[in-house]
Amino acid sequence: MPHVDRVILITNDDGVHSRGILELKQALQDMGDVYVVAPDRGRSACGHGITLHKPLRLHKVTLADGSEGWSTSGLPTDCVHIGIGAVCPRRPDLVFSGINLGANLGWELTYSGTVAGAMEGAAFGVPSVAISVTTYEDGDVFGPSARFARRLADILLERPLPEGAFLNVNVPALREKDIAGVAVTRLGIRRYPGRVEARRDPVGRTYYWLGGDEPEDGLEEGTDVLAVREGFISVTPVHLDLTAHSAIEHVRSWPLDGCLAGVGSPAAD
Repeated sequence: MPHVDRVILITNDDGVHSRGILELKQALQDMGDVYVVAPDRGRSACGHGITLHKPLRLHKVTLADGSEGWSTSGLPTDCVHIGIGAVCPRRPDLVFSGINLGANLGWELTYSGTVAGAMEGAAFGVPSVAISVTTYEDGDVFGPSARFARRLADILLERPLPEGAFLNVNVPALREKDIAGVAVTRLGIRRYPGRVEARRDPVGRTYYWLGGDEPEDGLEEGTDVLAVREGFISVTPVHLDLTAHSAIEHVRSWPLDGCLAGVGSPAAD
């Protein structure tokens, strides 16, 4: 029987009718009351955006298994706000974001709407997880990720993370028996070449298309990028504090006071 006193909020950036969010909901539903609040369309690579200057719409929808969910016109961050403030009967015990089609590794984290959903959950003080499978081929690829999420949820409830921390999980697109294991990792290096193509539309106006090239990965020991490449599930603790602590003393050594305009100088007047 589910623990009816538990409340779990799920969002994503692939849209409310994605297969990944449905399989995640089904995996977690024995734990309590699971609420799906997700964008009404794909919102991949929207980052930690939030909608402040236009109204947000919320609609009840029926998911593919006949269960109830909620769609919003907003972004994953909006979904967490609406889920906590307008859908869930109280503050949730867990927030999950996913299961995303496509990895969210290393430096690309800040692009990810999936990761943003977990970040916002952590900002509300709720134990939160972003989970992705490392393929873009939609199909029978979510089972290992969903089962891992279910087991991880139990651990997270028993052993909460420090305030401001959340987990970013990437699961290789392999059969469960072929996964090498679980690695606790740090964020690795993943760069995109940044190619920009100039194209013309049918009436001759120029427009631009970004990307298209494969990312360049730094395969360093202990990183999420290498772990997934080697067939491991990567579990990376991430913190809302983005301060580069190792750089603080270096920047303090700079003559920053010299950047201020001198009293009485034309720039200061």
